[in-house]
Amino acid sequence: MKVAVVGSGYVGLVTGVCFANFGNKVTFIDIIKEKIDKINAGIPPIYEPGLESLLKKNLKKIKGTTSYEEGLKDVEVVFICVGTPSSSDGSINLKYIKSAAKSIGRALKNIHNYVVITVKSTVIPGTTESLIPIIEKHSGKKVGVNFGLCMNPEFLREGNAINDFLNPNKIVIGEYDRNSGDVLVELYRSWDDKIPRLRVNIKTAEMIKYAQNAFLATKISFINEIANICEKVGVNVDDVAYAIGLDPRISPRFLRASRGYGGSCFSKDMKALIAFANSKGYKPRLLEEVNALNQRQPYRMIELAEEAVGDLKAKSVGILGLAFKPDTDDIRDAPSLKIIKRLLELGSKIRVYDPQAMKNVKQIFGSRIKYCENKEECIESVDIVFIITEWKEFCNEKFLSKIRVPIIDGIGVINPRKAKKLGLKYYGIGRLI
Repeated sequence: MKVAVVGSGYVGLVTGVCFANFGNKVTFIDIIKEKIDKINAGIPPIYEPGLESLLKKNLKKIKGTTSYEEGLKDVEVVFICVGTPSSSDGSINLKYIKSAAKSIGRALKNIHNYVVITVKSTVIPGTTESLIPIIEKHSGKKVGVNFGLCMNPEFLREGNAINDFLNPNKIVIGEYDRNSGDVLVELYRSWDDKIPRLRVNIKTAEMIKYAQNAFLATKISFINEIANICEKVGVNVDDVAYAIGLDPRISPRFLRASRGYGGSCFSKDMKALIAFANSKGYKPRLLEEVNALNQRQPYRMIELAEEAVGDLKAKSVGILGLAFKPDTDDIRDAPSLKIIKRLLELGSKIRVYDPQAMKNVKQIFGSRIKYCENKEECIESVDIVFIITEWKEFCNEKFLSKIRVPIIDGIGVINPRKAKKLGLKYYGIGRLI
């Protein structure tokens, strides 16, 4: 099939490249020419394991353009994969979604084939259908007659997105009508028949995405709450998490105590869902506290550091890991940013290292912190070390054994028993040495 993808950010790139891998012809549409030039040259504008090789492998089936008219010519499905940032009050900002809908509508005016417009960006219930008047106005066409409409949420984990897209645990198709959904069903025909296809109405598809992220965020904040209590009573949270995770009703996934979640999804989507619920006259108290606890959690690393070395003013701090998770360069809402900002306020001297994310962090903090070329340089002559992101190279015992100053482990990189065996000065969230 012929597919167009509007937006060549994280979701858009993975979506388009993976569809091309199944033999579809894919056109990326983006207003940023630099991104399009990179895609046409086989260079992904973002870092994601496996993405560059998959892009180059399928380059003959992929092209990029800044023109909606060119990009939508003869396509059967167009995916909207643009950003949905937070407004100042936490509610979702739909300016990019509406702009894309307007541009698609204008292009459809001179296109005579039936196109299914599909929102893949995460949007609050009611958003996709709210685009109908915009598209109809600018195209002069009628939904359900001249064009179809669907909502097809993504469930991608950064660092594992290619595998998640190619081997999903479900495919959710929110359809305006049966004809619209049938086109997406055909597009996903190459996927394993055993993968459930859920055909629902559009609002249900939008809500499924938010409900899933909210539940996962809740599970993370829950175990962090338990970890904070465990510290007060001298209990190792990993033992507690392992035990309760054996119950199949709970499962061990997302039960690792940490400095809190970050990234482009959980925090943003939680705030959007909270604001949406409030706008409907319902106060989601559980979700509000999940979000509030996560905002506080990164600072637990600061508290542990003060327990270890006292006042952090003028102390030299080595920070290992800046991205919100390993195998990505994404620093959106990364806990590292909150921690660095607080350390600067306290007067600490900071040196950092991350295999992928330093360029992005430098755009925020500039020369106020030192950017190291490797992990060894990052721990030279420091008073304390923070491990914030679980890159594999930080888990190496030989490397860890070289650290003779207190280590604040914010993600459970080091097993406390192993830390004791190595003679490390170890401090972990809910983890006792």
